[in-house]
Amino acid sequence: LVATIGLCFAAEMALSRPELGPLFTGLLPTTQVVTNPAMLYIAMGILGATVMPHNLYLHSAIVQTRDVDRSDPANTREAIKYATIDSTLALLLAFFINAGILILSAATFHNTGHQDVADIHDAYRLLSPLLGTAVASMLFALALLASGQNSTITGTLAGQIVMEGFLDIRLPPWLRRLITRLIAIIPAVIVTALYGEHGVGNLLILSQVILSLQLSFAVVPLVYFTSQRSKMGEFVSSRWLAASACIVTVGIVGLNCWLLVTTVRGWLG
Repeated sequence: LVATIGLCFAAEMALSRPELGPLFTGLLPTTQVVTNPAMLYIAMGILGATVMPHNLYLHSAIVQTRDVDRSDPANTREAIKYATIDSTLALLLAFFINAGILILSAATFHNTGHQDVADIHDAYRLLSPLLGTAVASMLFALALLASGQNSTITGTLAGQIVMEGFLDIRLPPWLRRLITRLIAIIPAVIVTALYGEHGVGNLLILSQVILSLQLSFAVVPLVYFTSQRSKMGEFVSSRWLAASACIVTVGIVGLNCWLLVTTVRGWLG
C-alpha cells in the first residue's frame, strides 16, 4: 500500500514538473516554521502524519512477535537489524510521500492562480485540467484510497496491541474492528453533517496535529527504555544513538509545547 501511494505521487510529480532548485531548498527548515503559527500548525501535522505514535507501538510489537531463537544473541541481533531496516524504510517512504504531496500542490496550484486550493476535493477536481490528463485525478484518488486503507489497518493493529498488551483487554476480532471503526467514523460523520466537506478537511489536519501531540508520550518512554542497560542488556542503544534520540525528542516535545502556547494565545486574542 505504501509503495502504491509512493508510485502514484511519483507519477503526479513527473506530470507537474516542479522546479528542482526551489524543491531542494524548500526541504531546509527555516525560522518561519516556529515564528508563524499557521506554518507551525501544518508542520506539526506533517510530523504526526509521517511518524504516527501508534506505529511506534506497532513496530515494537512486530519485533517481539518474530520467530527468533533467543538463546543465541546473534539471532536477536539479526532480527533487530532487519527491524531497523524495515522501520527506517517505512519512515523514509512516509517522509517522501508527504514531501511529494506538498511539492505537487506547489507545482500545480501556486503558479496557476489557484493558491486558494486547500482542500482534497478541490485538489482532485483541478488536478486533471491543470496537468492536462485525466490520469492525474485518478492517481490522486488511488493514492488516497491506499492511504486510507493503510492507516485503517495499522491503526486497528496498533489498537489491538495496546488493548491486549497494556490494558489486558481481549475481544473477538469482529467486535474490536466494529468498535474501532465506529470510534473513528463518528467524529467524521458529525463534522460532515455540521460543516460539510471543508470541515472534514480541517478535521483531517487537526487529527494529524493531535497525533503529533501524542507522539511525545510514545517517544519519551521509548528512548528511555532503550537507553537502559538493565532492560536491554547488550542491545542497549549506543551513546551517540541515545544522545541523538534525546535531541530529537526534546525538539518534538518543544515544538509541540510551543504549538500549544501559540494556539492558546490565538484563542485569547
